[in-house]
Amino acid sequence: MQAERFLQEEGITSLPIDVIDIAESRGIVVQGKPDTAPGVSGMLIRAGDNFGIMYATHIKSTGFQRFSIAHELGHYLLEGHIDHVLPKNGEHFSQAGFTSADPYELEADHFASGLLMPSTLFQAELRKVNDGLEAIETLAGECMTSLTATAIKYAELTRSAAAVIVSTGQQIDYCRLSNSIKDLKGLTWLTKGSPVPGGTETARLNADSELVSRAQRSAADIDIRMWLGGDRKVAAIEEVIGLGSYGRTLTVLTCPSLEDEAYGYDDDDDRLIDSWTPRFRR
Repeated sequence: MQAERFLQEEGITSLPIDVIDIAESRGIVVQGKPDTAPGVSGMLIRAGDNFGIMYATHIKSTGFQRFSIAHELGHYLLEGHIDHVLPKNGEHFSQAGFTSADPYELEADHFASGLLMPSTLFQAELRKVNDGLEAIETLAGECMTSLTATAIKYAELTRSAAAVIVSTGQQIDYCRLSNSIKDLKGLTWLTKGSPVPGGTETARLNADSELVSRAQRSAADIDIRMWLGGDRKVAAIEEVIGLGSYGRTLTVLTCPSLEDEAYGYDDDDDRLIDSWTPRFRR
């Protein structure tokens, strides 16, 4: 991955990644911008051979702001981006956070994710935590990243059977599935614009914007078919948290029983023995 190769070349081997230091080492001035238009996460500014980065501050999340800076660094560092997004003096406005369909914006998002959460360092921290929302919050603290960006990386790298879903109101914005949960037979893939399933904790929380803005959370034991369909009943845990001024919610689904099946647990003794057996995460 380009971001991880960049970190190796720079000799950066520990978390959290200092994106402002990286920018300033290249003469790029980084500043917050309080009056950014809605939907804009940041901007790359060009004046001849001089560049600057401004990031939105209306969302009071250090993780979101750091991701926005890393996204603009992606535009600056990735081959062909400057010629496409900012070929002459002016400003390029970005919508970081995997919300844009533009391939250059998506590539910059992936660069930002890899820069802030390089897989090798992220996996080392992942081995220390449990599953679900608690794990994502711990990892977000270690990486100084937003819950949503961390959740996407978690779904990509976790060995657990998990899904992370971001939604606004009663519509799904996007969903990411771990490799393990993709093994469910008859799985229904949630797509952008799909309705949030009725009767879920997410639907209940999303129905009250005040709960979302106050970052309220809830959890419930569910059948995974409520969210993802499937050919059989599978016990799962639904955890949901409001994302404050972001106006969205993050839902984390985990299926501990699927992991038990994958490793062939017959009883509690088997589970205890396996818990003491070192193994690499996928």
